[in-house]
Amino acid sequence: MFKHILVPLDGSKLAEAALPVAASLSQALRAPVTLLHVIEQDAPEAVHRDRHLTGADQAERYLAEVAKSCFPVKTKVDWHVHTAAVADVARSIIDHSADEFQPDLIILTSHGNSGMHDLFFGNIAQQVAAGSGTPVLLIKPGQEAAAFQLKHILVPLDNESIHDAVIPIVENLALSYRAELNLICVIPTLATLSGEQAAAGALMPNTTTEYLNMEEDIARKHFQGHLGAFKKKNISATADIVRGDPAPVITDSAETIHADLIVFGTHGRAGLDAFWNRSVAAAVARRTDIPVLLVPLS
Repeated sequence: MFKHILVPLDGSKLAEAALPVAASLSQALRAPVTLLHVIEQDAPEAVHRDRHLTGADQAERYLAEVAKSCFPVKTKVDWHVHTAAVADVARSIIDHSADEFQPDLIILTSHGNSGMHDLFFGNIAQQVAAGSGTPVLLIKPGQEAAAFQLKHILVPLDNESIHDAVIPIVENLALSYRAELNLICVIPTLATLSGEQAAAGALMPNTTTEYLNMEEDIARKHFQGHLGAFKKKNISATADIVRGDPAPVITDSAETIHADLIVFGTHGRAGLDAFWNRSVAAAVARRTDIPVLLVPLS
């Protein structure tokens, strides 16, 4: 589970949207936090009138103040400033995670407003999520930093057993927050198949339809096993099997149940383009304002 949380910050209010979530998780999971600032090469002092830390001393003072003011007194919060200016901030965050801090979770703001902030938050968060072997929690910045509540956790699964690797994580979160787990499996229809499956569906519609029906039966048995295990641990849980296009169906389901978190198992270091162009998790992250936790799978 999450025993050490890393929170990269640049000094802006947009990046600080990650702090209420980090404070809540650190308290609920009793996990220490490390705040990180990477000095960016040729970084502007302000972007869209929002502060952007450019000096080591300034960053040191800022992180110390955040540690004092944004976390419960008993939470262990350290901070680190990478003083050597780098051109690739995302790579520096990934390297720090792998070599120095070895966190179990990285919390990042996924994007900001239009313009340079959108490039900064979106690009860096996307690169870290696609390139890190560490779970990444993507937070969308709102108008104000709100307290983080975790009552409903949506867990999209399919029939591949490798995705069940997220189950211990969501169980721990559910027990820590007394939250309800909502499992969902989206089985495509003939109309929503893509790629080679769409071609097969066009050539053999009856066979493909029967295959999809079998997939639904497998998913139902799969979920019954999980629900039985959750019940033994006194975890409240539901499971739904839905037909349609996975990304919009998952996004709509999350909104309908008022999910506070969506948890995906992802296929690890797939590369930036491969992940963000072909991943259902990435498509959902782009569509929703709900926090999305991406858990790399072995």
